Amino acid sequence: MAAPFFKKRDAVDKTPKPGMVQKVQLAESPPEDSESYEKSDSQNSLISTGKAQLDKKSLDLIFAVEQMIQDRTHAETNNRELQDRLAHSSGHVERLNKDLKNLNKVIEDREKNIMELEQKLVERNLKVDQVLEDYRELHITFSAEMDELKSTIDLEQRKYVNLVQKHNEVHAEKLKKMNELEEKIGRLETENGHLRQKYETVRQEKAYLSSMISDFTNRMTAPFGGGSLPAERSDENGDT
Repeated sequence: MAAPFFKKRDAVDKTPKPGMVQKVQLAESPPEDSESYEKSDSQNSLISTGKAQLDKKSLDLIFAVEQMIQDRTHAETNNRELQDRLAHSSGHVERLNKDLKNLNKVIEDREKNIMELEQKLVERNLKVDQVLEDYRELHITFSAEMDELKSTIDLEQRKYVNLVQKHNEVHAEKLKKMNELEEKIGRLETENGHLRQKYETVRQEKAYLSSMISDFTNRMTAPFGGGSLPAERSDENGDT
């Protein structure tokens, strides 16, 4: 919707009809005081009654005066329009200034928050750097310990392999000795059986010989002591 000063400007810019230019322009120009208004009325009456009798220069002068009045009216209209625009622009500028202050405050708050976040970020970065440094130190320490443990494990594995090899050798030697001992035991048991058999044979032979000797002795001593012969035979059999 157009502002009032735009409507007024459009009304002023319209071209008046021929013969009515002077009266319209004089009627629209605002009088400064009562004397200027009376003078303009007298001039209008003189212009309207004697215009036909004036020469070309006078007409040009009148036209120039009318043009000046029209320009003055147009200038005043433009001035009022510009004043309205200025007032509107001043209000808009004031609102913009308020908005600018609010935005500056918001920006200051945001900058403050950003600075706080940057400080927190710096502190976190420092903590992260410290953690990374500690991690690197621990990694170096663990790497050294792991290398040492690997060396120890390799040494222990070699020792274990040697022990397993020695154990296998000792076990094989033990099995060999056990087999030899079993064979020896077998031979000794066989020899022992043979010896027992020989011993049994010798014992039987000895018993037989003892019996023969006892019988022979009994026979030889029978005429001298017949009553005591059975007892002596029993004693001799008991000794054998």
